[in-house]
Amino acid sequence: MKDIYILAIETSCDETAAAVVKNGREVLSNIISSQIEIHQKYGGVVPEIASRKHIENINIIIDRALKESNKTFDDIDAIGVTYGPGLVGALLVGINSAKGLAFSLKKPLIGVHHIEGHISANYISHKDLKPPFISLIVSGGHTHLVRVEDYGKYKILGRTRDDAAGEAFDKIARSLELGYPGGPIIDEISKKGNKKAVDFPRAYLEENSYDFSFSGLKSAVLNYINNNKQKGIEISIPDLAASFQEAVVEVLVEKTIKAAKVYNFDKIVLAGGVASNTRLRELFYERLGSKKLYFPDKILCTDNAAMIGSSAYYKFLNNEFSDYKLNAVPNLELTSNI
Repeated sequence: MKDIYILAIETSCDETAAAVVKNGREVLSNIISSQIEIHQKYGGVVPEIASRKHIENINIIIDRALKESNKTFDDIDAIGVTYGPGLVGALLVGINSAKGLAFSLKKPLIGVHHIEGHISANYISHKDLKPPFISLIVSGGHTHLVRVEDYGKYKILGRTRDDAAGEAFDKIARSLELGYPGGPIIDEISKKGNKKAVDFPRAYLEENSYDFSFSGLKSAVLNYINNNKQKGIEISIPDLAASFQEAVVEVLVEKTIKAAKVYNFDKIVLAGGVASNTRLRELFYERLGSKKLYFPDKILCTDNAAMIGSSAYYKFLNNEFSDYKLNAVPNLELTSNI
């Protein structure tokens, strides 16, 4: 079978990324230009600044991805690109670049759902991984529990009803003036704290529900901080961070393992930025039983183009191509298709 090379582009938020992926599993290049330092002073991503930076960087990043892969445009079989969800201005930069390349090179254009890309990152890190499996996608913008029956075939079991897990991490870190992004900072500080110091609520919602909710937990933490400040009681930041983190990851782990048992799946796959959280992985290993746990390499947990290239490859095999009407869909939902 002929090798398939995908040139992939990802600009959904504040990373300008391009990659060349061979046969959906082998990364020949994965170039990421992060804007974290630019947005740190604002405590979060500023959409207009992100879009402008993407415009400045996109052609440079694509050229670097090709050069590092030792491939030319002639070697590329298709152009894959994230078209949602994400920041509309940021998405448009990547989409328009992909359209221009696909049109001028006469190559197929493949629009990829960002969350689908995160799931596919595991195919790169684990060459032997194949569906079916249960996937937990946790990031700054998303918290989904998904039954993956086949490549590109999904059943949504649950999702957050309010804040995403990563968003809750960022907001609590901001309230403690720890910096941005909050997830890695809280993860590191928590290692020095007592996770049982404060008994924060766990939101399991209705019986048999696989949905998530973190707004109540966020409010409980903020109230704890404010009440102690008003009383002049000194707060242990490591203890607070560890207790908050435990309340988040415990619900994530319990619901995911329950779904794996109910649907009789022996594989659990983590994806998204929060998949790199050390306590989340640790708790999974404590409670997995006979289930197997998979998660991407750290560089593939955060936004990157290699994961988009992997997802695009399986769409290429199924002739799932996009036309030039492909547009940015900032609130694009991952919908069940089985």
